[in-house]
Amino acid sequence: MLAASRYPNHAQPLWNLPGGRQRNDELLGAALAREFREETGLEIAVEGLLYVSESHDRATATHFLNVTFAVTAAADAEPQLPKADAHVVALEWVERNRVAARLPTRAVREPLTAYLRGEARRYFGFVDAGITIVFADPD
Repeated sequence: MLAASRYPNHAQPLWNLPGGRQRNDELLGAALAREFREETGLEIAVEGLLYVSESHDRATATHFLNVTFAVTAAADAEPQLPKADAHVVALEWVERNRVAARLPTRAVREPLTAYLRGEARRYFGFVDAGITIVFADPD
């Protein structure tokens, strides 16, 4: 599943995996479960680590560390757009062969498509993220 999110510095929503930023008091698994619930309405179980990727946004001197997990949700669960958050504007199950076309950010696209192709690599590093994201809130 991919989520389309709005950012103040992008005219069009950007597609990405559901997720977000970890709070100071959260472990990664708890942060993922919270973000998934907030963005998709789904209760998930975190199954295991898939890969880690990191990148730098040179324009803002921000370091991003993305940790991607396998998750499961109930088979009959239906994702729903959040009512309280206008940040996420669309959710969609995307076929594997169409994922790359949806993801504009190399630091997200390349690790995910490598995983989907069955590559065993678990770390990806990008000196330049190639994109700047301005977050609307300070979290």
